[in-house]
Amino acid sequence: MEVKDRGQLGSSESRRLRKQGFVPGVLYGKTTARAFAVGERELRAALTGPSGLHAVLDVVLEGQSSAHPSILKEYQRDPVRGHVRHIDLQEVRLDVAIQSTVQVHLVGAEVAPGVKEGGVLSAPTTALNVEALPMEVPESIDADVSAMEMGDTLRLEDIPTLEGVVFLDDPHETVIATVTAPMREVEPEPEEIEGEEGEPGEAPEGEAAAGEAPEGEASADSSDTEG
Repeated sequence: MEVKDRGQLGSSESRRLRKQGFVPGVLYGKTTARAFAVGERELRAALTGPSGLHAVLDVVLEGQSSAHPSILKEYQRDPVRGHVRHIDLQEVRLDVAIQSTVQVHLVGAEVAPGVKEGGVLSAPTTALNVEALPMEVPESIDADVSAMEMGDTLRLEDIPTLEGVVFLDDPHETVIATVTAPMREVEPEPEEIEGEEGEPGEAPEGEAAAGEAPEGEASADSSDTEG
């Protein structure tokens, strides 16, 4: 990938380059950093190959003939249009291992017994940290979930090792996938409204029972007239 030096820096210069179809960037070496600009089409072609964002790019600086093997360190996208606005490249040695983040791809979900029974497949971990030579970093890591039953958990320790690739995450604590029973909605029971009536045969508080005279008054049929 051929790039040209950026003689001027700053946001105004970056905007000018973007209008001309270039993407500003910085190439970081061991001791130096060089600002450059690369054609947007050339950059898109380099990052959409078989290795994707993990491609090792042979960067040729303007006026030089030797290539600088580099990997994508960081990039910024336009929030509206989605195209790359700025990139940072890191020069690497092909014989020295590097650390990188690789996406996890679940395969076989459609035939997993637990999923067929109605279970919910979840992927708590979507990316793994690995260490490998620049040319050995995988584009993605496949995790086979086709045999997962209801209640199963797939951990990093269950993933087959890849030749030349070292997993840096905790093999037991890193959960790749789970199959759990679906949540059931429980309808709330209707609340019983407590009535104001007392037990059968009891008069409500503050009222006399039928046939009883209020306190302090004699019953009409029990009073005799003194002669």
